[in-house]
Amino acid sequence: MTTTDLIKKLFLSFNEKDNDAFVQIAREYIEHEKRKKHTVVAKDLEKALFSASSVQNAGKRFKNTLPIPRDTEKGFPLLEIQHFDKSIDALIISSEIKDQLDQVIREFKDADILSTYNLQNKKKILFCGRPGTGKTFSAQIISSVLNLPLVYIRFDAIISSYLGETASNLRKVFDYIESGTWVVLFDEFDIIGKNRDDNHEHGEIKRVVNSFLQMLDNLKSDSIILAATNHQNMLDPAIWRRFDDVIYYELPDENIRKLLFEIYLKPIKKDADIDMAKAASMTDGFSPADIKMVTEEAMKTAIISSKNHLGQNEIDCAIQKFIRREKVRNDLMGDK
Repeated sequence: MTTTDLIKKLFLSFNEKDNDAFVQIAREYIEHEKRKKHTVVAKDLEKALFSASSVQNAGKRFKNTLPIPRDTEKGFPLLEIQHFDKSIDALIISSEIKDQLDQVIREFKDADILSTYNLQNKKKILFCGRPGTGKTFSAQIISSVLNLPLVYIRFDAIISSYLGETASNLRKVFDYIESGTWVVLFDEFDIIGKNRDDNHEHGEIKRVVNSFLQMLDNLKSDSIILAATNHQNMLDPAIWRRFDDVIYYELPDENIRKLLFEIYLKPIKKDADIDMAKAASMTDGFSPADIKMVTEEAMKTAIISSKNHLGQNEIDCAIQKFIRREKVRNDLMGDK
């Protein structure tokens, strides 16, 4: 079918108010541009078709054309489509991590330029590190900056009690990914990427890992695939070779912790003598998520106590309460 034919069909479907046909023909036109190596045009059209604004205006059109895949056993959705409006400046992390993320974003935007040198942009990125250090938030930032929907993979639904159903669920997810251009996040990735040499895992998990590796290798999509794990030591060795880059999220240093306290405590008035540097010093080993929890606890204590200002005592008490909580969690309450 020629370009003229496709555009004519596109106009006719618009005039007939046939939303399903309009989206289907639009996708055919995008594929037509891809075959002609018009990478930039195709990418811009995909962004326009599947951007947050397009979804909002299209209403049912998006849902009908791209139905969310579901688990056959229980009918749960296997993924979620999320949209964000965030700036990369909202990500309070080390400059090294931010530079790596910025490189991923810039390479995606300049993928057509890289292709003229027979180079590909980074499409598969592994996020590693402690919980609460910004891995999921980074995926949201990339999605927002590139104006692409975030496909959040629900592993709790993918893992099925029926033999063979987990691999089938994965196939549904990968088929969906190939239907458009997205930022895809496989969160808690170690659930599906476990080491096949682990003697404690049964044969079904090993088959699932094999299936996942094959699907990842055969994926034909311009999407950015992100996988996040808190347990990188559990991953199968073959997993590492599939990723173009690995980003390790370290715990924040004292300067970043001080900045986090300042940011998280902005909503409330504070006593003039509050020492943010002291709070940062007391929270060595805390993640950004931990510090957010501490600041919320301190603010709530001040508010329910009918205080007009947040004082140092509320911050210190909230930090000590969190330290005690962690001791309980790690069964260290008996330690001196």
